[in-house]
Amino acid sequence: MAAARIRLGMVGGGRGAFIGAVHRIASRIDDKYELVAGALSSNPENAKLSGEDLLIAPDRSYASYQEMFKAEAAREDGIEAVSIVTPNHMHFPVAKAALEAGINVICDKPVTRTLEEALELEKLVQNSDSFFALTHNYSGYPLVRYAREMVERGDIGNIRIVQVEYPQEWLTEQQDSDNKQASWRTDPARSGAAGCLGDIGTHAFQLARFISGQKVTSVCADLTAFVPGRPVDDNVHVMMRFEGGAKGMLWSSQVAPGCENGLRIRLFGDKAGLSWSQENPNEMWFTPLAAPAQRITRRDDYWDSEYAVRGIRIPFGHPEGYLEAFGTIYNDIADVLQAKRDGKTVDIESWIPGIETGVEGLKFITAVLASSEADSRWTDL
Repeated sequence: MAAARIRLGMVGGGRGAFIGAVHRIASRIDDKYELVAGALSSNPENAKLSGEDLLIAPDRSYASYQEMFKAEAAREDGIEAVSIVTPNHMHFPVAKAALEAGINVICDKPVTRTLEEALELEKLVQNSDSFFALTHNYSGYPLVRYAREMVERGDIGNIRIVQVEYPQEWLTEQQDSDNKQASWRTDPARSGAAGCLGDIGTHAFQLARFISGQKVTSVCADLTAFVPGRPVDDNVHVMMRFEGGAKGMLWSSQVAPGCENGLRIRLFGDKAGLSWSQENPNEMWFTPLAAPAQRITRRDDYWDSEYAVRGIRIPFGHPEGYLEAFGTIYNDIADVLQAKRDGKTVDIESWIPGIETGVEGLKFITAVLASSEADSRWTDL
Protein backbone atom coordinates (compact mmCIF):
# COMPACT_ATOMS: atom_id res chain seq x y z
CA MET A 1 0.00 0.00 0.00
CA ALA A 2 1.39 3.40 -0.97
CA ALA A 3 2.33 5.77 1.83
CA ALA A 4 0.22 8.89 2.30
CA ARG A 5 1.49 11.94 0.46
CA ILE A 6 3.72 14.39 2.32
CA ARG A 7 1.75 17.48 3.32
CA LEU A 8 3.87 20.29 1.89
CA GLY A 9 3.95 24.01 2.51
CA MET A 10 5.89 26.61 0.53
CA VAL A 11 7.48 29.94 1.42
CA GLY A 12 8.06 32.17 -1.61
CA GLY A 13 7.49 30.98 -5.14
CA GLY A 14 4.39 33.02 -5.96
CA ARG A 15 3.48 34.77 -9.19
CA GLY A 16 6.51 35.68 -11.30
CA ALA A 17 8.92 33.38 -9.41
CA PHE A 18 10.79 30.89 -11.60
CA ILE A 19 12.17 28.49 -9.02
CA GLY A 20 8.93 28.08 -7.07
CA ALA A 21 7.21 26.56 -10.10
CA VAL A 22 10.18 24.23 -10.62
CA HIS A 23 9.94 22.97 -7.02
CA ARG A 24 6.20 22.38 -7.36
CA ILE A 25 6.62 20.39 -10.57
CA ALA A 26 9.48 18.40 -9.03
CA SER A 27 7.40 17.56 -5.97
CA ARG A 28 4.58 16.22 -8.15
CA ILE A 29 6.55 14.05 -10.57
CA ASP A 30 6.46 10.93 -8.35
CA ASP A 31 3.14 11.83 -6.67
CA LYS A 32 4.51 11.81 -3.12
CA TYR A 33 3.57 15.34 -2.05
CA GLU A 34 0.49 17.50 -1.83
CA LEU A 35 0.90 21.28 -1.62
CA VAL A 36 -1.63 22.22 1.07
CA ALA A 37 -0.40 25.56 2.41
CA GLY A 38 1.75 28.50 1.45
CA ALA A 39 3.10 31.93 2.29
CA LEU A 40 3.91 32.56 -1.32
CA SER A 41 5.00 36.18 -1.33
CA SER A 42 6.14 38.94 1.01
CA ASN A 43 3.44 41.04 -0.69
CA PRO A 44 0.12 40.05 0.95
CA GLU A 45 -1.95 40.68 -2.18
CA ASN A 46 0.43 38.66 -4.34
CA ALA A 47 0.44 35.93 -1.71
CA LYS A 48 -3.35 35.77 -1.79
CA LEU A 49 -3.56 35.70 -5.59
CA SER A 50 -0.79 33.11 -5.83
CA GLY A 51 -2.63 30.88 -3.38
CA GLU A 52 -5.74 31.14 -5.53
CA ASP A 53 -3.72 30.25 -8.63
CA LEU A 54 -2.52 27.07 -6.94
CA LEU A 55 -5.94 26.13 -5.51
CA ILE A 56 -4.71 26.38 -1.93
CA ALA A 57 -7.59 26.66 0.53
CA PRO A 58 -8.08 30.32 1.53
CA ASP A 59 -7.57 29.58 5.23
CA ARG A 60 -4.19 27.98 4.42
CA SER A 61 -2.90 30.74 2.14
CA TYR A 62 -0.96 32.93 4.55
CA ALA A 63 0.43 36.45 4.48
CA SER A 64 3.65 35.48 6.26
CA TYR A 65 5.70 32.40 7.04
CA GLN A 66 5.41 33.14 10.78
CA GLU A 67 1.63 33.01 10.51
CA MET A 68 1.79 29.78 8.50
CA PHE A 69 4.09 27.92 10.87
CA LYS A 70 2.02 28.90 13.92
CA ALA A 71 -1.29 27.92 12.33
CA GLU A 72 -0.06 24.72 10.71
CA ALA A 73 1.64 23.51 13.89
CA ALA A 74 -1.74 23.70 15.62
CA ARG A 75 -3.53 21.55 13.01
CA GLU A 76 -3.74 17.78 13.11
CA ASP A 77 -3.30 17.82 9.35
CA GLY A 78 -0.62 20.53 9.39
CA ILE A 79 2.29 20.61 6.97
CA GLU A 80 5.03 18.02 7.45
CA ALA A 81 7.63 19.84 5.34
CA VAL A 82 8.20 23.29 3.88
CA SER A 83 9.94 24.24 0.64
CA ILE A 84 11.89 27.49 0.97
CA VAL A 85 12.14 29.15 -2.45
CA THR A 86 12.82 32.76 -1.50
CA PRO A 87 15.78 34.99 -2.33
CA ASN A 88 18.89 34.01 -0.37
CA HIS A 89 18.55 36.49 2.49
CA MET A 90 15.33 34.83 3.67
CA HIS A 91 16.63 31.25 3.76
CA PHE A 92 18.02 31.50 7.29
CA PRO A 93 15.09 33.11 9.13
CA VAL A 94 12.53 30.89 7.42
CA ALA A 95 14.51 27.68 7.96
CA LYS A 96 15.17 28.63 11.59
CA ALA A 97 11.47 29.26 12.24
CA ALA A 98 10.48 25.99 10.55
CA LEU A 99 12.94 23.92 12.57
CA GLU A 100 11.78 25.57 15.79
CA ALA A 101 8.21 24.63 14.83
CA GLY A 102 9.23 20.99 14.25
CA ILE A 103 8.76 21.15 10.48
CA ASN A 104 11.05 19.36 8.01
CA VAL A 105 12.88 21.72 5.67
CA ILE A 106 13.55 21.55 1.92
CA CYS A 107 15.68 24.61 1.11
CA ASP A 108 16.88 26.01 -2.17
CA LYS A 109 20.60 26.78 -2.41
CA PRO A 110 22.75 28.44 -1.20
CA VAL A 111 21.71 27.42 2.28
CA THR A 112 22.02 30.96 3.69
CA ARG A 113 23.39 34.38 2.76
CA THR A 114 26.47 34.21 5.01
CA LEU A 115 28.73 31.57 6.55
CA GLU A 116 27.81 32.77 10.05
CA GLU A 117 24.16 32.08 9.33
CA ALA A 118 25.01 28.66 7.88
CA LEU A 119 26.97 27.65 10.97
CA GLU A 120 24.14 28.76 13.25
CA LEU A 121 21.62 26.86 11.15
CA GLU A 122 23.84 23.77 11.29
CA LYS A 123 23.60 23.82 15.11
CA LEU A 124 19.83 24.17 14.90
CA VAL A 125 19.59 21.18 12.56
CA GLN A 126 21.84 19.07 14.79
CA ASN A 127 19.63 19.83 17.79
CA SER A 128 16.38 19.21 15.94
CA ASP A 129 14.42 16.08 15.08
CA SER A 130 13.46 17.67 11.76
CA PHE A 131 15.07 16.63 8.49
CA PHE A 132 16.92 19.27 6.46
CA ALA A 133 17.58 18.95 2.72
CA LEU A 134 19.25 21.31 0.26
CA THR A 135 18.09 21.11 -3.36
CA HIS A 136 21.34 20.81 -5.28
CA ASN A 137 19.30 19.29 -8.07
CA TYR A 138 22.10 18.42 -10.49
CA SER A 139 23.12 15.56 -8.19
CA GLY A 140 19.77 13.99 -9.07
CA TYR A 141 20.75 13.18 -12.66
CA PRO A 142 21.18 9.40 -13.14
CA LEU A 143 24.48 9.78 -15.00
CA VAL A 144 25.88 12.11 -12.35
CA ARG A 145 25.14 9.45 -9.75
CA TYR A 146 26.59 6.75 -11.97
CA ALA A 147 29.74 8.86 -12.43
CA ARG A 148 30.10 9.09 -8.65
CA GLU A 149 29.90 5.32 -8.33
CA MET A 150 32.40 4.83 -11.18
CA VAL A 151 34.83 7.08 -9.33
CA GLU A 152 34.20 5.28 -6.02
CA ARG A 153 34.97 1.87 -7.50
CA GLY A 154 38.17 3.13 -9.12
CA ASP A 155 37.20 3.08 -12.80
CA ILE A 156 39.22 6.22 -13.54
CA GLY A 157 41.96 5.51 -10.98
CA ASN A 158 43.37 8.13 -8.65
CA ILE A 159 41.85 11.50 -9.54
CA ARG A 160 44.36 14.05 -10.75
CA ILE A 161 42.31 16.76 -12.47
CA VAL A 162 38.79 18.16 -11.96
CA GLN A 163 37.52 20.73 -14.49
CA VAL A 164 34.04 22.15 -13.92
CA GLU A 165 32.27 25.10 -15.50
CA TYR A 166 28.86 26.74 -15.50
CA PRO A 167 28.53 29.61 -18.01
CA GLN A 168 25.36 31.56 -18.85
CA GLU A 169 24.73 34.68 -20.92
CA TRP A 170 21.64 36.24 -19.38
CA LEU A 171 23.37 39.00 -17.39
CA THR A 172 25.74 40.09 -20.15
CA GLU A 173 24.01 43.48 -20.25
CA GLN A 174 22.56 45.60 -17.47
CA GLN A 175 19.01 44.42 -16.75
CA ASP A 176 15.95 46.59 -16.22
CA SER A 177 14.95 47.12 -12.61
CA ASP A 178 11.64 45.35 -13.27
CA ASN A 179 13.47 42.08 -14.05
CA LYS A 180 12.69 40.39 -10.74
CA GLN A 181 15.14 37.51 -11.18
CA ALA A 182 18.06 39.78 -12.07
CA SER A 183 17.15 42.39 -9.46
CA TRP A 184 17.59 40.29 -6.36
CA ARG A 185 20.47 38.21 -7.72
CA THR A 186 22.57 41.36 -8.22
CA ASP A 187 21.60 42.96 -4.90
CA PRO A 188 24.11 42.07 -2.13
CA ALA A 189 21.48 42.72 0.55
CA ARG A 190 19.39 39.87 -0.82
CA SER A 191 21.84 37.60 -2.66
CA GLY A 192 24.80 38.01 -0.33
CA ALA A 193 28.28 39.23 -1.25
CA ALA A 194 28.55 36.62 -4.01
CA GLY A 195 26.66 37.14 -7.27
CA CYS A 196 27.36 34.60 -9.99
CA LEU A 197 29.48 32.70 -7.47
CA GLY A 198 26.55 32.15 -5.11
CA ASP A 199 23.96 31.66 -7.82
CA ILE A 200 25.57 29.08 -10.10
CA GLY A 201 29.19 28.75 -8.94
CA THR A 202 27.92 26.84 -5.93
CA HIS A 203 26.24 24.34 -8.26
CA ALA A 204 29.52 23.73 -10.07
CA PHE A 205 31.37 23.34 -6.78
CA GLN A 206 28.81 20.90 -5.36
CA LEU A 207 28.88 18.83 -8.57
CA ALA A 208 32.68 18.56 -8.38
CA ARG A 209 32.48 17.52 -4.73
CA PHE A 210 29.63 15.08 -5.28
CA ILE A 211 31.30 13.15 -8.09
CA SER A 212 34.92 13.30 -6.96
CA GLY A 213 34.21 12.55 -3.32
CA GLN A 214 37.14 14.78 -2.37
CA LYS A 215 37.00 17.93 -0.27
CA VAL A 216 38.52 21.18 -1.51
CA THR A 217 41.20 22.39 0.91
CA SER A 218 42.23 25.74 -0.63
CA VAL A 219 41.38 28.08 -3.49
CA CYS A 220 42.98 30.77 -5.62
CA ALA A 221 40.27 32.99 -7.10
CA ASP A 222 39.69 35.95 -9.39
CA LEU A 223 36.18 37.46 -9.37
CA THR A 224 35.03 40.17 -11.75
CA ALA A 225 31.98 42.36 -12.26
CA PHE A 226 32.25 43.11 -15.97
CA VAL A 227 29.01 45.07 -16.23
CA PRO A 228 29.68 48.65 -15.04
CA GLY A 229 28.05 49.48 -11.73
CA ARG A 230 27.15 45.89 -10.88
CA PRO A 231 27.84 45.45 -7.13
CA VAL A 232 28.44 41.68 -7.23
CA ASP A 233 30.55 39.39 -9.40
CA ASP A 234 29.29 38.17 -12.76
CA ASN A 235 32.36 36.07 -13.69
CA VAL A 236 34.35 33.68 -11.52
CA HIS A 237 37.67 31.87 -12.02
CA VAL A 238 38.89 29.54 -9.26
CA MET A 239 41.81 27.14 -8.99
CA MET A 240 41.25 24.43 -6.38
CA ARG A 241 43.39 22.02 -4.41
CA PHE A 242 41.69 18.81 -3.27
CA GLU A 243 42.47 16.80 -0.15
CA GLY A 244 43.34 13.72 -2.22
CA GLY A 245 45.99 15.58 -4.20
CA ALA A 246 43.87 16.43 -7.23
CA LYS A 247 43.97 19.90 -8.76
CA GLY A 248 40.90 21.60 -10.15
CA MET A 249 39.60 24.63 -12.00
CA LEU A 250 36.11 26.15 -11.75
CA TRP A 251 34.67 28.77 -14.08
CA SER A 252 31.21 30.21 -13.69
CA SER A 253 29.92 33.18 -15.63
CA GLN A 254 26.67 34.96 -16.39
CA VAL A 255 28.24 37.20 -19.04
CA ALA A 256 29.24 34.57 -21.63
CA PRO A 257 27.27 35.21 -24.85
CA GLY A 258 26.08 32.03 -26.52
CA CYS A 259 26.03 30.05 -23.27
CA GLU A 260 22.65 29.07 -21.89
CA ASN A 261 23.04 26.66 -18.95
CA GLY A 262 26.40 25.15 -19.79
CA LEU A 263 27.15 23.17 -16.64
CA ARG A 264 29.89 20.69 -17.54
CA ILE A 265 32.36 18.56 -15.62
CA ARG A 266 35.43 16.57 -16.61
CA LEU A 267 37.47 14.38 -14.27
CA PHE A 268 40.77 12.72 -15.14
CA GLY A 269 42.50 10.01 -13.14
CA ASP A 270 45.61 7.94 -13.80
CA LYS A 271 43.51 5.29 -15.60
CA ALA A 272 40.75 7.18 -17.44
CA GLY A 273 38.57 10.26 -17.71
CA LEU A 274 34.87 11.10 -17.43
CA SER A 275 32.98 13.94 -19.12
CA TRP A 276 29.33 14.99 -18.59
CA SER A 277 27.34 18.02 -19.73
CA GLN A 278 24.02 19.17 -18.25
CA GLU A 279 22.74 20.37 -21.64
CA ASN A 280 23.14 16.82 -22.96
CA PRO A 281 22.46 14.92 -19.74
CA ASN A 282 21.54 11.50 -21.11
CA GLU A 283 25.06 10.56 -22.16
CA MET A 284 28.51 10.59 -20.58
CA TRP A 285 31.93 9.87 -22.03
CA PHE A 286 34.38 7.45 -20.44
CA THR A 287 37.88 7.75 -21.88
CA PRO A 288 40.25 4.98 -20.74
CA LEU A 289 43.97 5.50 -21.22
CA ALA A 290 45.22 4.30 -24.64
CA ALA A 291 41.82 2.83 -25.57
CA PRO A 292 38.74 3.95 -27.54
CA ALA A 293 36.37 6.40 -25.88
CA GLN A 294 33.11 4.86 -24.61
CA ARG A 295 29.73 6.57 -24.72
CA ILE A 296 27.64 5.69 -21.68
CA THR A 297 23.91 6.40 -21.94
CA ARG A 298 21.16 6.56 -19.34
CA ARG A 299 20.05 2.92 -19.04
CA ASP A 300 18.62 0.72 -16.36
CA ASP A 301 19.21 -2.67 -17.96
CA TYR A 302 22.90 -3.11 -17.15
CA TRP A 303 23.75 -0.56 -14.48
CA ASP A 304 24.53 -2.13 -11.11
CA SER A 305 23.70 1.10 -9.30
CA GLU A 306 20.53 1.31 -7.20
CA TYR A 307 20.96 5.04 -6.61
CA ALA A 308 21.48 5.94 -10.26
CA VAL A 309 18.67 3.74 -11.52
CA ARG A 310 16.11 5.20 -9.09
CA GLY A 311 16.30 8.44 -11.11
CA ILE A 312 15.16 6.72 -14.33
CA ARG A 313 11.41 6.79 -14.96
CA ILE A 314 10.96 6.07 -18.68
CA PRO A 315 12.62 3.71 -21.18
CA PHE A 316 16.11 4.65 -22.27
CA GLY A 317 16.24 6.63 -25.48
CA HIS A 318 13.44 8.90 -24.28
CA PRO A 319 15.23 11.96 -22.88
CA GLU A 320 14.94 12.96 -19.25
CA GLY A 321 16.38 16.20 -17.94
CA TYR A 322 16.34 19.07 -15.46
CA LEU A 323 12.84 18.65 -14.03
CA GLU A 324 13.23 14.89 -13.63
CA ALA A 325 16.56 15.35 -11.82
CA PHE A 326 14.92 17.87 -9.53
CA GLY A 327 12.08 15.39 -9.03
CA THR A 328 14.56 12.72 -8.00
CA ILE A 329 15.81 14.91 -5.16
CA TYR A 330 12.20 15.40 -4.01
CA ASN A 331 11.54 11.67 -4.37
CA ASP A 332 14.57 10.85 -2.22
CA ILE A 333 13.45 13.33 0.44
CA ALA A 334 9.93 11.87 0.40
CA ASP A 335 11.30 8.39 1.07
CA VAL A 336 13.20 9.76 4.08
CA LEU A 337 10.16 11.64 5.43
CA GLN A 338 7.79 8.71 4.91
CA ALA A 339 10.22 6.38 6.72
CA LYS A 340 10.60 9.00 9.46
CA ARG A 341 6.86 8.77 10.16
CA ASP A 342 7.48 5.16 11.24
CA GLY A 343 10.68 5.90 13.12
CA LYS A 344 12.82 4.34 10.41
CA THR A 345 15.74 5.46 8.23
CA VAL A 346 16.58 4.70 4.59
CA ASP A 347 19.95 4.36 2.86
CA ILE A 348 19.21 7.09 0.30
CA GLU A 349 19.44 9.69 3.09
CA SER A 350 23.24 9.75 2.74
CA TRP A 351 22.93 10.78 -0.92
CA ILE A 352 20.73 13.82 -0.26
CA PRO A 353 22.55 17.16 0.06
CA GLY A 354 21.96 18.46 3.56
CA ILE A 355 23.18 21.07 6.01
CA GLU A 356 26.78 19.84 5.81
CA THR A 357 26.72 20.41 2.05
CA GLY A 358 25.29 23.87 2.63
CA VAL A 359 27.93 24.84 5.17
CA GLU A 360 30.71 23.57 2.92
CA GLY A 361 29.27 25.64 0.06
CA LEU A 362 29.33 28.79 2.20
CA LYS A 363 32.91 28.03 3.29
CA PHE A 364 33.80 27.80 -0.40
CA ILE A 365 32.07 31.11 -1.16
CA THR A 366 33.77 32.82 1.78
CA ALA A 367 37.23 31.53 0.83
CA VAL A 368 36.77 32.48 -2.83
CA LEU A 369 35.70 36.01 -1.92
CA ALA A 370 38.66 36.38 0.46
CA SER A 371 41.14 35.06 -2.11
CA SER A 372 39.91 37.39 -4.82
CA GLU A 373 40.00 40.39 -2.47
CA ALA A 374 43.60 39.47 -1.55
CA ASP A 375 44.78 39.61 -5.18
CA SER A 376 44.16 35.89 -5.76
CA ARG A 377 46.14 34.63 -2.78
CA TRP A 378 45.73 30.94 -1.99
CA THR A 379 43.15 30.71 0.81
CA ASP A 380 42.14 27.73 2.95
CA LEU A 381 38.52 26.71 3.32
